[in-house]
Amino acid sequence: MWSAFDNHYWPALYFVDREGIIRGSHFGEGSYEESERLLQQLLGIDRAQVPVDGAGVEAAADWDHLRTPETYLGYERSERFQSPGGPPYAVPERLPADHWALAGEWAIEPEGVVLEQAGGSIAVRFAARDAHLVLSSGAGRPIPFRVLLDGAAPGRSHGVDVDEQGDGVLEHGRMYQLVRQHDGVRERTLEITFSEAGARAHAFTFG
Repeated sequence: MWSAFDNHYWPALYFVDREGIIRGSHFGEGSYEESERLLQQLLGIDRAQVPVDGAGVEAAADWDHLRTPETYLGYERSERFQSPGGPPYAVPERLPADHWALAGEWAIEPEGVVLEQAGGSIAVRFAARDAHLVLSSGAGRPIPFRVLLDGAAPGRSHGVDVDEQGDGVLEHGRMYQLVRQHDGVRERTLEITFSEAGARAHAFTFG
């Protein structure tokens, strides 16, 4: 379906009528009222809208402070990669804004990167309230990970998929919220380290 729609976004909504004609689309979180209005129009109904209070990864982005674009990690669409050479890869001493890097033994595939040896990391320098990472696993078992924010545990700036110490578990293929800054939005460096091989990372998204 992803390829058939030539889709380049996550999440992505396509509104299709009974004739199979695409009548609208929306990319990213938010615009819940507009989406429901279009659905009601296509279904031929008119009723009060259901209020939506998105939480976690479903929360609308903080557009006033969002500076970093979606960042794809596979070689087909990768940009702003800062780990020359390798594997093994290394994170540079200082990451420029909106750039990312790998540390450890990674294989770079068309639509993501795959950790081939335990202990590998991904780092990104971002400016946004929220930082998410689309992850999946080829290990067949849960993979623990740890998130650092500017080299320390995230504390109250942890996302819904991470505790205050920065610990989380990759279990299913989905988008994981790693950071939600609680004390004002500023440029930060996020680093996520996986304790076992088999982790797959596809794209960072920000909100």
